[in-house]
Formats: sequence, C-alpha cells, structure tokens
Amino acid sequence: MPTALVTGITGQDGSYLAEFLLGKGYEVIGLVRRTSRLTYDRIQHLVDRIELVQADLHDLGSLMDVLNKYAPDEIYNLAAQSFVPASWSQPILTGEVNALGVVRMLEAMRLVRPQARFYQASSSEMFGKVREVPQKETTPFYPRSPYAVAKVYGHWITVNYRESYNLFAVSGILFNHESPRRGLEFVTRKVTNGVAKIKLGLADELRLGNLEAKRDWGYTGDYVRAMWLMLQQDEPEDFVIGTGETHSVRELCEVAFSHVGLDYRDYVKQDPRFFRPAEVDILVADASKAREKLGWEPRVTFEELIHMMVDADLERLERKYKQ
Repeated sequence: MPTALVTGITGQDGSYLAEFLLGKGYEVIGLVRRTSRLTYDRIQHLVDRIELVQADLHDLGSLMDVLNKYAPDEIYNLAAQSFVPASWSQPILTGEVNALGVVRMLEAMRLVRPQARFYQASSSEMFGKVREVPQKETTPFYPRSPYAVAKVYGHWITVNYRESYNLFAVSGILFNHESPRRGLEFVTRKVTNGVAKIKLGLADELRLGNLEAKRDWGYTGDYVRAMWLMLQQDEPEDFVIGTGETHSVRELCEVAFSHVGLDYRDYVKQDPRFFRPAEVDILVADASKAREKLGWEPRVTFEELIHMMVDADLERLERKYKQ
C-alpha cells in the first residue's frame, strides 16, 4: 500500500485528492496546523479513513519529523493562503506560506525522504498580465498579486530542487478549479450560494466586482486526477491543467441564476469594493501537453459544474433553515 502525505488536506483540493487516493488504495496522511479551532468540514466523511498529523510549513523540524515517521512515497503540497484578494492585505503571511513554505517542505524531503515524489500546487495566476493566449508551460510569468508572486517563487524553487538535487519534484500549473467545497469567498461559490439564498428568499441581491473578468474554470475532482498522474510518470515534468475555455463572471451569473429560473440582471449589483487593485487579463489554458503525455481530459463541463454547485448550496441551505 503506497503512502501519500497531503498538506492542505482540509481544503477543497486536499479533500478531493484524499478521496481519490483512498480510491486508489493509498494510505493517506494529512498534515494539519495546530489552531484553536480545527475545521474538518470538507473531510468529515474521511476522518476515520485517513491519519491526521500536526506539523507546520513554517517549521522545518516538524516537517522532517513527519517525513521520518511516515516515510511517504508521494508528497502533495497543497497548503497555501489561497485567496488572491487576501494576499493584498496579508502579503507577508502569503509569502511565508506560499513561497517559503514550499522550500521548507522540499528541504525536509531532500534531507529525510529524497526518494519520494513531490507535487507542488502552482497556479495560473502566475501568468497574470499574460504574455500570450492561451497559456502553456513555456509561457513567461507576469504575476499581478502578492499571491501570484509567492506562487512563482514556489514554482521556481521546485524546478531548482529538481535540477539541483535530482528530486522527482513537479509543479501542476492549475487553472481555476471549483466545486461545492469551494470557500464562500471565491466568486464561483459566492455566486452559487447567492443564487441559492435568493431562490429561498434569504437574500434579495448579490453584490459582485468585475463582471467582465474571464477565467478558465474546471471541476476540482477532475484536477486532482491530473495531480496524481503527474507523479506516475517516468520523468518529472511540469504541466498546465485547464479546460481551454474561458467564461466571464457575467456568464457564470447567467448559468447559475437561469438554473433556478431567475434572471441575473434582476439581482446582481456591481460594487467597487470587490474590484481587484490589479486585474489579470484572459487566463485560458493550453493543456495539450497534459492530454498527450498524461492522457488527461476534463470530464465535467462548465455548465454541469455550476449546476452542481447551485444544487449543493440549495440543499445545504434548505437543510440548515429547516432545522
């Protein structure tokens, strides 16, 4: 039975990856940070099938202890300060976790478990003010937020450890991926939760920022499969993962509201508070390398994804307010 260590296991990606790995017969070790309030909502259904251990990406010694004790075959580094707008108000924390946290994990692996395979969660936000459309593995980075700058460091330090120490270390440059487990602060979930609230009479409007911002949105369940496939290859390589389609926030609203028989124009209000200080341009993936080398294709369409999220939010809110 192979063993996988997953940082950020309590997050959206971590919970889907844990499910996927359990289905493949892995022993899954989840790394969690000691906090005054542990939030296991996304993995509540998995806690009796995984082992949760306390360590911190700020603390190299704790990471070395975990690698020494559990000797994982695969390490998935998904832990991050993952909300782009928050990186403007917390740029130093974002850098500590998203940049230096990566090198601490790589250093722990180099010292304790160099034979393991390492996956780093890179981001399409690294492309920022895009140099070409669509974006592929060789597209230059032009980060436009503290989050993206920190992710660029995490990406390049992974490349450096791979080339300097001959580690099997790869980065997945994932475009936006969503699910019913997405945090409420992210625009997709903000919209689907807002639609559910309006449909149930719990709200009468939805305030959003730039409706023309475009993203390449896919389903998280598809994307964690790509993470695993990257670590099954003969040679370590980085891959762009995305659908190759872009949709605007306006389209997102149209699909979500029409799913429950409403017109988004009656409820959506633009609010200057939700505009970014520096907006990124069109982010859209050229995932042809992943298709050719990994055999990876997204299975869930944009419309199916948004419908799935709206239905999940309706069900959750109905359950909550019936009690």
